[in-house]
Amino acid sequence: MQNACSIAIAGVFVLCSCLTDSTFAGSRKKLFSSAQKARVTLAYAAQTPRVKATCFPGRLRTVLAHIARRTGKRLVVTSGHRRSGRRGSYHRKCMAADIRVPGVSVRTVVAAARSAPGIGGIGTYCNGIVHVDVGPKRHWRHC
Repeated sequence: MQNACSIAIAGVFVLCSCLTDSTFAGSRKKLFSSAQKARVTLAYAAQTPRVKATCFPGRLRTVLAHIARRTGKRLVVTSGHRRSGRRGSYHRKCMAADIRVPGVSVRTVVAAARSAPGIGGIGTYCNGIVHVDVGPKRHWRHC
């Protein structure tokens, strides 16, 4: 049995090594973009399975990745897309995220957000949550 597994693994290895780069030349761009997306999504995690963060546009994912790079920590998205809320909310358009960064001060997170390319709104709350979105530039503090 062990010999059969070794032969099967060797066969798969031979088949994979026979493929050249020219085989994948047409899909190289596609492979790069999916790898890039994977790197960006590693920058943050949803706090619970109920937090909807899969619809974030590329601009917002870029902002979140920038904040993660600047703080050196993985972000926790506490709120993403939601159907309820005030009219005109960027959360309802899936263009906003409420985040926290464990072990990093709110002041540091806000400074990282301000330097993010494409950042729109930045809001802070008493509980340490920071709101970021890709709408028009504005800021607020609710405390």
